[in-house]
Parts: sequence; C-alpha cells; structure tokens
Amino acid sequence: MKGSQSLEHYDEYKKVSVLEDGSLKVLNKGIAMRHRLSMGTIVSDANLKVRYQKGGYLGTVEEWFVAKLKPGDVFTFSGRNLELLRMHNMEVIVRKSKSKKSRIPAWMGGRMSFSAHLSDLLKNALYEETNKIALDFFKKANQVHKIQTIIKPALESLRELKNNKFDMVFIDADKMNYKEYYEKSLGLLNKGGLIIIDNVLWHGEVADEKNNDKLTVNIKKFNKFVSEDERVEQIIIPLGDGMTVCRVL
Repeated sequence: MKGSQSLEHYDEYKKVSVLEDGSLKVLNKGIAMRHRLSMGTIVSDANLKVRYQKGGYLGTVEEWFVAKLKPGDVFTFSGRNLELLRMHNMEVIVRKSKSKKSRIPAWMGGRMSFSAHLSDLLKNALYEETNKIALDFFKKANQVHKIQTIIKPALESLRELKNNKFDMVFIDADKMNYKEYYEKSLGLLNKGGLIIIDNVLWHGEVADEKNNDKLTVNIKKFNKFVSEDERVEQIIIPLGDGMTVCRVL
C-alpha cells in the first residue's frame, strides 16, 4: 500500500521503504527500535512559548513542530509570518518576516505541518465554499447582480480598492488587525460614510480591568483609539457583542 505523495515525504508516515530487489525494509533506526521494543506509550509534547526578540509574548507551539525548523525558517503564527531566530530556555525567539512562504503549525496530535502551498489550497477551498453559500443567499434575495465578492486577505483587498469610494464599511475580522482595517477603511469612505465595527465589547471582557488576555487588551486599546479619533464621530451600540458606528466628518 502506498500513501499520498505528500505523506510519503514524511519519515513518520513513510515507515517502510521498497528496495530495488522488491524487498521491504525499515530504514529509520528509531522507528525500527520502537517497533522491536513495542513502545506504545502515549506522551504529550512540551509546549514552547513564542516570543519576539524584544520580549513580546505571542502564544505557545508544540515542541515537535519547532524541532523540524532551523534558524531562518518562516512559519505562520498568531496571524503573522515569523522568522525563527533561535531557541532559548524552552522559548522560541522570533521576529516578523515579509516572506510569503511559510509553514503552518498543527496541534493536538497532528504530526504533519502543512506546506505554504498545501495550506493555500486548503484555505482557498474553504473560502470558495463559503463564497458559494453567500452567493446562494444573494440570489434568493434577488441582489446578486449588485454584489461582488472578493476572495483574498482583507488587508490586501483594501489596498487594491484604494482608488474606490464607498458609503459604508463593516469590519468583522481578526481583532489584532482591527486598527489597520479601520485606517484603511477611512481612506475608502465618502464624507459622511459609516464604519461599523463588530465585537467591540468582546463578550463583556473589555469591562474587566484585570483581564490581560492579548485579544481583550488589543480591543480595549482599539476602542480607546477610536473614541479619541477626531476624524469621526462615534457611538458604541450595546447589542449582541457590541458594535461601534463611526461617521466620517
């Protein structure tokens, strides 16, 4: 039996190799030893902290994934492409990377990290399926002729739309980039246009002064920034998870 072309390149899956004479042999000594000793213990990998070179904490990643990287390799984590600088005291030291090619970590028993190409294929397949669902609803509402869907990262789309003007922008995306979405959207709006931002109350967590969760802190900072922005007038509507409505002055 032969696995897929992707799996056969991973030692953990390609355990048995076919030799020229047709015989089968386990070439990896570690795998052969585990088989002979019947080692069946299930263990959990250590989680390593991911930090910027200057100390900012991003989260944790499993040790098995980092063990396959070398300094200079780029992986996607916390919505960013990061370059591995070094390992130090069970911490992964990184810096931001502009590289478009990266590896994607996996957790909870996953043993094969996606290549950039494979992850792009999976991401595009999910986007296309979501787009089909949206188009079906637009057709049912007889509005499909008025709507254009764009399947690509939001910041990239906003940059490409810089020569267009709109009356309203609705922001509901990854919270760490809310401020950048907001700034890019301001440049696209007509005078008197609206920006509506979702999830600004963050399940009520923004009212908890002791909550130091990264996303919560970021939303608090964003809300303060918008409240002090003299380019717009704004109000928070406490419905659902909270919405901020801004009108461009």
